[in-house]
Amino acid sequence: MIKTVQERDQMNEQKKPKKSKKKFIIISAVILLIALIIFINLQAQREQSINVTVEKAVKEDLTSKISASGEVKPKKNVNISAHIAGRIIKIGVEEGQEVKKDDFLLKLESTQYEASADRDRAYIRSLQAEKIKTKAKLVNDQRVYDRKQSLYEKKLISREELESAQAQYEISKASLEAIDFQIKQAQASLRSTLDNLEKTVYNSPIDGIITSLNVEEGEIALVGTMNNPGTVLMTIADLSVMEVDVEVDETDVVGVQLGQDSEVRVDAFPDQIIRGRVTEIGSSALQSLSGTEESKDFKVVITLENPPPDLKPGLSATADIITAEKSGVLTVPISALVLKELNEQNQSSETGQEEGVFVIKDDRAQFRAVEKGIMGELKIEITSGLSQDELVAVGPYSSLRQLSDDMLVKTEQKKENDS
Repeated sequence: MIKTVQERDQMNEQKKPKKSKKKFIIISAVILLIALIIFINLQAQREQSINVTVEKAVKEDLTSKISASGEVKPKKNVNISAHIAGRIIKIGVEEGQEVKKDDFLLKLESTQYEASADRDRAYIRSLQAEKIKTKAKLVNDQRVYDRKQSLYEKKLISREELESAQAQYEISKASLEAIDFQIKQAQASLRSTLDNLEKTVYNSPIDGIITSLNVEEGEIALVGTMNNPGTVLMTIADLSVMEVDVEVDETDVVGVQLGQDSEVRVDAFPDQIIRGRVTEIGSSALQSLSGTEESKDFKVVITLENPPPDLKPGLSATADIITAEKSGVLTVPISALVLKELNEQNQSSETGQEEGVFVIKDDRAQFRAVEKGIMGELKIEITSGLSQDELVAVGPYSSLRQLSDDMLVKTEQKKENDS
């Protein structure tokens, strides 16, 4: 049956909507595909991983130390200073010489003090002679007074004669007492002179070594005053017991206790470790020479055990004071610790910080709050919040700052020789 022209036109008009619908579907599919590709790219950018170095939390022995610097000093160190002024006429020792207690050291000129002692002795003898005369006169005046008193009782003399005899007796008695006082004063002066004379000779107060000799024969030794120190003639040190005086910061000194072990390194013996023990802790802060109040240090004394025989006073030293030791405790590197801000979303409230580590699991980072114990040189004890063999991010620092919960990471094991 032959279709007419009118029927063909009607069929063409029915096919047009089908073609438009198909074209719309194709265009929509292309748009969705493009949107999906853009979404995947954006998602990939958001999930871009951060490179971090990781290390396992392991159990090991940990030692906590406090480091401080100072200098070597002998336990007994005596400065021989001038007690009186005088010219040095003889020196009996040399620097570096070993001396025993009471050995002769040096002598000052003593002529003046010897003359003063002779004068005091002569004056005392003169007073003692005068005392004999005054005592004899007192005895005589007492007899006269007793006789006058007897005659007055018998009405043979007047009262004036009795009172005159009594006055003379009292004068003689007072004169004798005055001479006694003068003798005591002269004897005190003689003791002072003899003391000064004894101070012209210096003997060693201890067994030790002459570590410094600051004077020569012919020099004048001067006595110290309030503003001017006296002449330090020499220094004697007992080198059998050596100490190290170190300055410990105020934030660390609270952890130092008497009897704690120490490891001392002297700059002059770089390859040798000298054992020691804390024997003294300063109760007040040392005065700062700069006058600033930024930080304060406390003096800590470490007595050395078996120091080398050639150890000398004044050598610079560094001491590691062992404040705590623990065996088999869970540790992580100190670099793993990070601070996380609390209340980050509510900026109007007061913010705080929480300390913890980022645990890495399935290539994702998760912040974990932990509690700390003692701190070693590179490791720190974790008392709670972490389990053994868990992986924690330990660096680099720039990566740790960017980490947040559930962030994708790319891990790398820390090498043994990494610091």
